[in-house]
Amino acid sequence: MDAKITLSFNQDVIAKAKRFADDNNISLSRLTEFLYSKITSGHYKQLEDLPVADWVNQVAEGEISYQKSPRPYKSLKKEYYKSRK
Repeated sequence: MDAKITLSFNQDVIAKAKRFADDNNISLSRLTEFLYSKITSGHYKQLEDLPVADWVNQVAEGEISYQKSPRPYKSLKKEYYKSRK
């Protein structure tokens, strides 16, 4: 069963990902699902463990850096409720 989610990405990354998906005859949704299924397969414990394949580099803009910033639960909750107004 499919479920819908909303994601936000940089517009340039979206355009490149759409072209990549189209070139490979797959929808952007299925491409995203495929990537998430690989990531959550249980083989990877942290972001740094993920292999970055050549075809993923085609979609990315330059070197990718992961920025982790701990956010307090109250801050996230407040932001969520504010977005629902």
